[in-house]
Amino acid sequence: MLEVNIKPVSMIAGTGSYLPSRVLSNFDLEKMVNTSDEWIKVRTGIEYRAIVEDGVITSDLCKEASLEALDEAKVLPEELDIIVVGTITGDVKFPSTACYVQKKIGAKNAVAFDLGAACCGFLYGISIADHMMKSTRYKNILVLGGEILSSITNWKDRNTCVLFGDGAGACVIKRSDGKKGILGTYIKSDGTLSELLTMPGGGTKYPDPSSVPDEKMNFINMEGREVFKHAVINMTEAGKLILKEVGLKSSDVDILIPHQANMRIIEAVAKKIDIPKERVFINLNKYGNTSAASIPIALNEARKEGRIKEGDICLMVVFGGGFTWGSAVVRF
Repeated sequence: MLEVNIKPVSMIAGTGSYLPSRVLSNFDLEKMVNTSDEWIKVRTGIEYRAIVEDGVITSDLCKEASLEALDEAKVLPEELDIIVVGTITGDVKFPSTACYVQKKIGAKNAVAFDLGAACCGFLYGISIADHMMKSTRYKNILVLGGEILSSITNWKDRNTCVLFGDGAGACVIKRSDGKKGILGTYIKSDGTLSELLTMPGGGTKYPDPSSVPDEKMNFINMEGREVFKHAVINMTEAGKLILKEVGLKSSDVDILIPHQANMRIIEAVAKKIDIPKERVFINLNKYGNTSAASIPIALNEARKEGRIKEGDICLMVVFGGGFTWGSAVVRF
């Protein structure tokens, strides 16, 4: 086992994920907008995405992911101290979706709150949970990323509707045994670039959807080329910085789990961090970009598929609207 001069305080004790059963393929999208299966695959790497049925809400997805993670971690819902949900598509404006998850899983003793960091919501949550473990008495923290992006996707816009899907992922963070655990996290943002990836409608600026100057503002708006450029630069920076901070090299990383947004972004980031493609986990083709749910869904699948073994070093990197970005290094 690789020696690291860091004694982790917290560890990921269980993971879970949940994807809707309804699948929307590229061929389905060909019937909806002027696009093609080949065009989508070449430019994004996406073939399918999971989409919720009518009546399903974000806390429903989060509930299922939570129960799987709690079961593996052998933690009862009432033993949870904190529930953090990373989401930009909560059930309602308030209260937090985390409160609805708390109710649905019976975590009566937990503090529950949401975290709005777009695609970075889950990784921000991991960082907060780790630091809370270091400074408080808390023992069990549930961190989730859950999104129903289909609810804020403009299905007439071929440049964005091909990208997004729905889903939820979760992990239970417990106190570490001193060997495996979260070795380090890094999170950052730049609000000066917020207009490049945003949904202006629905907030206090445009609270009434009918008052929005352009109905497209009620959906995800993205300047694709600019987002691509900043995503590659900042995910690379985040990955390199956290490895250096914890005293590791790219060759020490057993698996890279990047935000599943675009295959070209993933390939560029892996190359710049110097991690070969066989050590990069990708499920983008199956689910598309699920925002805050992307990393935890991929993490759970990687573990269940045996891609992450005991003692492995896992690097996670992410980028999202805000702009926000971050990274984490975990020994399993």
